[in-house]
Amino acid sequence: MWLRTSCEISFDVSIDTPFILMLRPRNGANQWVARESYTLNPTVPVFEYTDYYGNLCQRLIAPPGEFSVRTSADIHTNEHIDVCPGAPFTEVQSLPDSVLTYLTPTRYCESDRFIDLAQEIVADALPGYDQVATLHRWLRENIRFNPDSPHFQLSAVETNMAGEGVCRELAHLGIALCRALCIPARMVVGYLYGLQPMDFHAWFEAYVGGRWYTFDPTQAEPCGGRVIVAYGHDAADVAIFTQFGPALYPMHMAANVERLPGPPN
Repeated sequence: MWLRTSCEISFDVSIDTPFILMLRPRNGANQWVARESYTLNPTVPVFEYTDYYGNLCQRLIAPPGEFSVRTSADIHTNEHIDVCPGAPFTEVQSLPDSVLTYLTPTRYCESDRFIDLAQEIVADALPGYDQVATLHRWLRENIRFNPDSPHFQLSAVETNMAGEGVCRELAHLGIALCRALCIPARMVVGYLYGLQPMDFHAWFEAYVGGRWYTFDPTQAEPCGGRVIVAYGHDAADVAIFTQFGPALYPMHMAANVERLPGPPN
C-alpha cells in the first residue's frame, strides 16, 4: 500500500539551540520511500549522520525566534504484517551478534525486574513466537492504552504499576517482558495508518524464528500500514527530536497519515 506521511513541529526558541532530529523514514526490506520533502523555517545548515541503529539523524542549530520543521513522504509499505504462531525460540548462543544487544536491561526497560512475572504469564505457551503473543495478549488485558495518560516517560516498572500508558509505555513493558525471557526485543517509532487519535506511534519487535516480528499492544488485531522512522533499545534511542540547553517544548506538533490510490506521479 502507498501512504503519505507528514508532520509539523514548531518551537519558540530563546537562544541558539542545538537539535538532533530523527524524522526521516528510511528504505528497507518492507518499505520504500519514493518521494520526500523536509523543510526548515528559517533555513539553517543541517548535517546528517546515521546512528548505531541505522537511523537517519539531522544535526542543526535553531536560531532564536519561531523555528519550524515540516516533513512529508510518499512510501510503499506492507498492508499486512507477518504473523507466525509456532515460530521457535532462538537459543542465546545462536543469536546473531547484532541482535544480542537487545537482550539487556535498559533505562526504560528493566527486564531484570520482570523475570518472575514474564515466566508466570507464559507458563503454558510454546517458547518463541507464542510466548510473545501471550505477552501481547496479557498487555492488552491488563495495561490500558490511554493516549491522554497524564504519566510522562514511564519505565516498564512504572507502567506496570500505573496500569496504563501511551503507546511508548506499553512498548517498554512488552520489551522488558520479552527480554526477561531471553527473547530479543526492540522499540520502533514511526507512523500507523488509521491510528486514533493520530500521532507519532511506537510499538515493539521481537526476534524469534530467526527474524523480527511486529507486536503492537495498542491494537486488538495485527495490522500493517506502518512506516518505520527509527529503531532502538527504548525511548531514549528513538526521540523524534532532542534539544540541548534550557528546556524547550513544541508550541505545535502534528502528524498525519493518508492512503494514496497508487504510486506518486
